Amino acid sequence: MKISNLHYITTTAAAAELACRGGVRWVQLRVKNLPAAEWRQRALDAQAVCRHHGATLILNDNPALAREIGADGVHLGKQDMPPAEARALLGPGFLIGGTANTFADIEGLVAAGVDYVGLGPFRFTTTKEKLSPILGLASYTEILGQCRAAGFTVPIIGIGGVGLADVPALRATGLHGVAVSGAIGGAADPRAAARLFVGELIANQVVETI
Repeated sequence: MKISNLHYITTTAAAAELACRGGVRWVQLRVKNLPAAEWRQRALDAQAVCRHHGATLILNDNPALAREIGADGVHLGKQDMPPAEARALLGPGFLIGGTANTFADIEGLVAAGVDYVGLGPFRFTTTKEKLSPILGLASYTEILGQCRAAGFTVPIIGIGGVGLADVPALRATGLHGVAVSGAIGGAADPRAAARLFVGELIANQVVETI
């Protein structure tokens, strides 16, 4: 399955619906500290939205639930289940993404066979707890250069406080795409914001080296 160049991270199906109406075709449902039954219902609701719009649904840190409902995959943070363990649980038919903050992190994720890497944070963001050190554009450039030198082909997604105006410079580093949350979900018109991101990413297509 092709990895989208625009990942939308949200906590609700309602927000996913608005983003998908604006052209988003990859939704990561990030739910923390909720009872299992409520987590499952949110996942089912988001799955219904994604199926209606032909979008990919990724569950954050819940391989067992992804397998149970038939989601498209999971995204695993650095403190979550190891990707190799998730792959053993899920099998080859599910997408597995992992979080990285350094080139060494990416090396480990590539060795574990992830399908994509979320590299960040680009800048400070309030949508994630226990934030890793801020990277900024210079670190993205350095790390993506190391990835090219190592021959890595895994798609790498920039994440963490990414705004619309950041897309051209981030794509120029060799990133496959970006992941956003507040820049779409917190906009006055999330559907319009999603359309702008989709258009900006199309306008800034680059030769994929990562």
